[in-house]
Amino acid sequence: MYLIGIDVGTGSARAGVFDAQGAMLASAKADVTMWREAGSVVEQSSDQVWEAVCQSVKAAVAAAGVDPAQVSGVGFDATCSLVVLGAGGAPLAVGPSGDPARNIIVWMDHRAVAQAERINAIGHDVLKYVGGVISPEMETPKLLWLRENRPAIFDAATDFFDLADFLTWKASGSRARSTCTVTCKWTYLAHEKRWDAGYFQQIGLGVLADEGFARIGTEMVEPGTALAEGLTPEAALDLGLRAGTPVAAGLIDAHAGGVGTVGAMGDDVTENMAYVFGTSSCTMTTTAQPQFVPGVWGPYFSAMLPDMWLNEGGQSAAGAAIDHLLKLHPAQPQAKTAAKAAGLPLAVWLANQAAEAAATPSDAVDLAGGVHVVPEFLGNRAPFADPHARALIAGLGMEQDLTSLVQLYVAGLCGIGYGLRQIIDTQAAHGAKVQRVMISGGAGQHDLVRQVLADSTGITVVATEADEPVLLGSAILAAVAAGRYSSIPQAMAAMSRPKQSFAPSAGRHIAVHDARYAAFKALQTAARLVRALT
Repeated sequence: MYLIGIDVGTGSARAGVFDAQGAMLASAKADVTMWREAGSVVEQSSDQVWEAVCQSVKAAVAAAGVDPAQVSGVGFDATCSLVVLGAGGAPLAVGPSGDPARNIIVWMDHRAVAQAERINAIGHDVLKYVGGVISPEMETPKLLWLRENRPAIFDAATDFFDLADFLTWKASGSRARSTCTVTCKWTYLAHEKRWDAGYFQQIGLGVLADEGFARIGTEMVEPGTALAEGLTPEAALDLGLRAGTPVAAGLIDAHAGGVGTVGAMGDDVTENMAYVFGTSSCTMTTTAQPQFVPGVWGPYFSAMLPDMWLNEGGQSAAGAAIDHLLKLHPAQPQAKTAAKAAGLPLAVWLANQAAEAAATPSDAVDLAGGVHVVPEFLGNRAPFADPHARALIAGLGMEQDLTSLVQLYVAGLCGIGYGLRQIIDTQAAHGAKVQRVMISGGAGQHDLVRQVLADSTGITVVATEADEPVLLGSAILAAVAAGRYSSIPQAMAAMSRPKQSFAPSAGRHIAVHDARYAAFKALQTAARLVRALT
């Protein structure tokens, strides 16, 4: 039995071929185009996303050398982006370009800030289940923006999909929505198995309620549920697989990282926070009972694991924040050239430089010196739920050499760690305490990064055996849909395992990070004060 996990991230579609024990035989990826325009507009094409999925699946299967007929299940995850389709599944333009190919409002698109603020001012009860404050990254503010700014497109749309649900529809023909997507990003109340019509009426989207929610979902199923009759003949041809191959209801990409990691320790999953460190970062904390944490999304019921509650936090820019930070330094082009010559991404090359310059990975914090970074270039997702927050850099001199670039990199990495620590501390204060962080995502693969995160948060960071935990999470869904395992928890226990733990330093580094964390919070406070004054 072979299983395929498919992940559509911000910049690419990836596919991995796994066996039933969770070992990945091969993977492949294809890039996804992204368009940016003024006004925080970020768009993609659902047709091009599907093409990238098909390319990556075919390449992964070929690289694995398996017979497509032996593939027993397919699972999808994707970013929480909004896909807009018209009659017959035709894409509809969602922005100023008027190009119908550009029919996805990407998760990081912040065009709907004003709509989110108006929704929050209403203070409807459903907001209790998104941490009290809805984000412009979520779908109802984006839908409201469409209705107010592109009414003809809104009216012509026959389906509004979260990207993961679009992919499972494209693969199976099923319009069923995952409880993960609609609960986390659309305000569906999974614990009550209903939409709240009053919420939609009050915020200006009453037409969706009047229609019986037909365009945003009337059938909700838990992740891993086998959909329809499996792959349609058309999708099977596109993907190079067998028609009828089971297709699992999907997950948001970060939640797939949670499924691929939190069960690896074989203990109580409520002790483990999943931390997906990619372009953005997401934190996933599972609880047996609902825990209401201000500024942290949720609690969501059955959004990641069946019959469990989930709190979701994170940083709107994480790996992307580091990349942007480095672009601000005059030595970045020189370092980029050196990294290219070494065949490494720039951030990995800099992590290597920091590791070589420090006596131990924990000593890397000394390289940051007096430079402090609050890397909130795209706002604060948690615990302040403040889309207007912005980054701060303190302590810069006029140095232009590679040493000062490494200094800035380490300071930025520490800033990511302190943002994570703030989420952990806030959750613990409201009943959602964790014992360890289970890390995944491309930006968190370097050992120095993992140690700095452990030291800056004061909590053990665990890496799993899976090189691609997000892909593994989707493969776990495929295994459940194929009937290999009876539930997601059973599949997690069988297919994921820990590899290495990074305990926080017990030495002098505790005081160093405590002081830097205090400086981080002081800079955040100063930024809010300056914003209020101006």
